[in-house]
Formats: sequence, structure tokens, C-alpha cells
Amino acid sequence: MHPFAYSAVQDEHAAVRAVGEAPGARFLAGGTTLVDLMKLNVERPERVVDINALPLAQVEELRDGGLRIGAMVRNSDLAEHAAVRTRYPLLAQALLAGASPQLRNMATTGGNLLQRTRCYYFRDTAARCNKRQPGAGCDALQGYNRIHAVLGTSEHCIATHASDLCVALAALDATVRVLGPSGERTIPFGDFHLLPGDHPERETALKLGELITSVDVPPLPFARRSVYVKVRDRASYAFALASAAVALDMQGERIRTARVALGGVGTKPWRARAAEEALAGKRAGAAAFQAAANAALAGARPRQHNAFKIELAKRTLMRALARAAALS
Repeated sequence: MHPFAYSAVQDEHAAVRAVGEAPGARFLAGGTTLVDLMKLNVERPERVVDINALPLAQVEELRDGGLRIGAMVRNSDLAEHAAVRTRYPLLAQALLAGASPQLRNMATTGGNLLQRTRCYYFRDTAARCNKRQPGAGCDALQGYNRIHAVLGTSEHCIATHASDLCVALAALDATVRVLGPSGERTIPFGDFHLLPGDHPERETALKLGELITSVDVPPLPFARRSVYVKVRDRASYAFALASAAVALDMQGERIRTARVALGGVGTKPWRARAAEEALAGKRAGAAAFQAAANAALAGARPRQHNAFKIELAKRTLMRALARAAALS
């Protein structure tokens, strides 16, 4: 592990100053991604700023009926929160589908948004990776790319975004609140994660020194009828090969509005707006679900080893839609 300086802070402004004064510094929350990558020498920060003492570990009710989730809320606490379980069950299901109980006890909401890819080549410093070392090339393109993305890829990167929680937040149109050297600002969730394009090293819309303080989930009454479905190689402690977050606004057997996001197949949490449009006004059933699945994967670009993900993602989405439609 590369040597680094360590400091702990007590408030958000001190945290922002500490990182802003040291380009390349990193915030340390649960550490479930950062510490792993430091051990692999993928992340080599000169300074680590511990933010575990920040007062950002609450879930608060907003006046409009939504929820504000503090950046330091642990995944296990968020999954068991009564308002989340009843009003946004896809959030709780997504969290419980991720990692292990021990990791969920440490991992935080803000850290989950910044979770980095599990691409083998990104994590292996002997491999070429444009995300880790801009301009180096991408060994995944012609390598073993079974777990890699089929949506949102570029000729410079096909790494899959790993988070389960972020897929659910994408479906819910959440908003990310941040504090930086220039003050506070909000970022729509769909704009928070960036497509790789020509610059895979740029993963989020955060500016230097900015700290995630909370995530706001808007009021969405029909989110009570929501599900998260995850398909993976083993039943637990595995990342998604394909996942789907779905919420349906139903009137009888007809779908008035739908929210759909996919995981395991995109270079960022993938909001499937084409699927939502395909479902609007349709009678819930196999035909509508198949049309939505086809629309969601219409732009997929498979590689040698991951073409199976297209059909898998379609079936995962259809299963999620059927489960959501069956809820009372």
C-alpha cells in the first residue's frame, strides 16, 4: 500500500477544506471500496480524510413527502428504515441484494454512489485500463469481458457500474446534494454518473473537493408498488449480471406510468426511459413487458463474452415488471 497521511474531521466544511487543499486526497467513510483499492495500489491517495464523525447519518422526512438520506447512513440501517421499506421497497430490496451483512453494516449511502467498477482489468495494475490510467488502452475490449457492460459503452471503456442501490435511486429520480469550496449545489441523479466516452477516468459530476452530504428521494406514491430483481452467479455476495428496478402506477390492469432502471449491463446506473414510454397506457401483461424489455435493450452493444446479457436483462426486467404488477 502506498504511504498516505491520515486526518479526521468533525464537520462538513472542514472535510471540504481538507480535501480541497490536497488534490488527490480521498474521503474515507465505510472504506469498503477505497481501502480495497488502496491495497491493490489502484487508488494511491496522498491523504485520506476520515468523515465518519460527520452528522450525516440520519434519514429525514421532507415537507413534500420525500426522504432525505444522509450520506453517512449505513446500508443496513437504510434497508431496515420503516419509511424506506413501506414507501420505497425497491430501495430496501436493492440494498439487501448487495454485498454481505458485514459490509452493509459499514458501507454508506454516499460511498455507494462512488462505488467503482469491479472490472478485472481496472483492479489489476498489470493490465491496461483507461479508467485507471488515461490513454493506456482497455484490455477488456478484446479480453475476457463476460461481466462487462452492453449499454453506454465506448471504444475506451466497457466497465460495468457495480452498485445495486444506485439502480433503485436512478429509477426514483433522486437528487444528490453536495457541498464544495463554492458552496452547496444539487445534481439530478441521472446526471451524477458520467458515461465513459473518451474520458473513462471521469466517473461522476463531482468537482474537486466536493462532498456528498445527502440524497433526496422525491415523493412517489406509486413507488409502494416497486421491486428490485437481481440475477447473479451465486445467491449472495455477488455483483449483478443483470438487475432491474421497477415501480408501476396502475389503474386497474392498465399501467399509467412506469419507472424502470437496469443494473449489471450499463457503464452507469441505466434509466430505461424507452421502456417506460413503451409501458405507458398499456395493459399489464407479457406482451407489454416484452415490448418494454426490447425497447430497454435496443441500443445494446455486446462483446465476445457478454452477448448473453442482452437476453438475460430482458428476462430480468420482464420478471420485475410482472412482480410489480402483481402487487396490491
